[in-house]
Amino acid sequence: MAMKPHGKSPVTSDHDEKIMLFRDVTPGPHETQLRFRLIHFWEAWNPLKKTLIGLEMLLIDEQGSVIQGFIPPSRIERHLPKMKPGSLYKLNNFYGSSNKTVYRVSDHAVTVSFSWNSELSVLEDSPILFDEDRFRFHSFEEFQASCDRKGDLYDVVGHMKVVNGQCLIGTPVLDEVEIARARHVLVHVQSYDGPVMKLYLWDQAAKDFCKKIKSYEGTPTVLLVTTVNTKSLGGTLALTSMSSSRVFMDYDVQPTIDYFSWLGSNPQSAELVNAEVVTKRETLTIGEIFSYIKQGSNKEAFFECTATINDVVHGSTWYYISCSGCHTKATKGPTSLMCSKCGKVNISGVPQYRAQISVYDNSEQAVFVLLGDAGFELAGKHAAELVSRYFEANGDKGVTQEVPFPEALISTIGQKHNFCVKVTKHNFEGKSRSLTVTKILPLDTPPVTETSGGNYNPATSEGTIETGANVCEASKTSVDTAEGTKRNDGIDEMGKAKRLKRRV
Repeated sequence: MAMKPHGKSPVTSDHDEKIMLFRDVTPGPHETQLRFRLIHFWEAWNPLKKTLIGLEMLLIDEQGSVIQGFIPPSRIERHLPKMKPGSLYKLNNFYGSSNKTVYRVSDHAVTVSFSWNSELSVLEDSPILFDEDRFRFHSFEEFQASCDRKGDLYDVVGHMKVVNGQCLIGTPVLDEVEIARARHVLVHVQSYDGPVMKLYLWDQAAKDFCKKIKSYEGTPTVLLVTTVNTKSLGGTLALTSMSSSRVFMDYDVQPTIDYFSWLGSNPQSAELVNAEVVTKRETLTIGEIFSYIKQGSNKEAFFECTATINDVVHGSTWYYISCSGCHTKATKGPTSLMCSKCGKVNISGVPQYRAQISVYDNSEQAVFVLLGDAGFELAGKHAAELVSRYFEANGDKGVTQEVPFPEALISTIGQKHNFCVKVTKHNFEGKSRSLTVTKILPLDTPPVTETSGGNYNPATSEGTIETGANVCEASKTSVDTAEGTKRNDGIDEMGKAKRLKRRV
């Protein structure tokens, strides 16, 4: 192999083909040949227009240099049938494009773009060895420093602590149907002795994770995910996979093998953690909760939110009549109340809170819906007691009137509370911006845990940083909630309240 006079691109004696190394690729057209291993390729989509931008690739040459490749949509059909991750190729003729400034997967300033005259073919019987892969790892501190900057996408390697709220005592039970619906898996991972980080694996990465973890006879420990994005959620770092991300475990690649060896020499880092601590509800602002909904993850989630009560939503019904057994909203039968969930007729009706209040914080305002015990925790009295007192005070006259908001709720205006909020499917479907409140905590009470709750990923979540063994983790809007489809339609609330009074 000889060198050109300027000392850059080598020339082979093989058919007198000019071979260029990645380090010498510059912007502009090139009538020369590249030889490389195709590490990985993926589709790039415009998330707003839902259109295919093209096919992106990660390539590595004989010197271990990595560069990003790109095939425009019109040329994918021509080249895709030949492409197989891990195989060696030669590419004649290409265009050097300036690498994008956001979400880069390689350090190189140029991208190899397939042009009209590009010819891709398999490199047969190459005497030169090409590296299998190349990784770019970041530590917790480095991820934190680059958080929310939409810059380069780096890789993370560590040991798994919790998977979807389950500690790794045994192989975690993964509901693939539910994961497909939610589109993501949440893994708490610790890289060496650093803080525990939340890692959201989305779409294909979530599918790959499930497939890999189920392929192991035992429970895998080490996890490597490539090209993750960093987000700050509630003031805490969260990592999220991208369309370019790949998933590796235990003995898949050399870095996971090396990490597994390190973990064996540092057994204290592999100690089990408390899942309830790791999966505690995340504290978000109202604005951040709305941002989570806009992401469209369709994953019901629980958050904590500190907000001030601005008013009650006057003109709305603040309670509903429920089945005394299961608390599902009762339905009106020909002569009595019925429960669609229990399948019973002639049930006893009990008033339950379904009160709408207007709240605000420094970021946004919203309508919160107090259900059941949450209303009692705020007002200090059960809905049944308040309804009964109203009819006792107003007699038969009260039956023909709407029961107004009780003073017990009105007196809370101006108070600040920690609300435990549930984001439901109705929020994702756009049927309601109102948020369901499941619990109310005093401001000085530590966060409760929600082992089955989802977590925020804006792309993709939280309070204090957790480390090692210490963790084991105002409008009158009509409201729709998932609480047993508790709706007002077709139900004569006053009539049922009157029957309730006569039973007392």
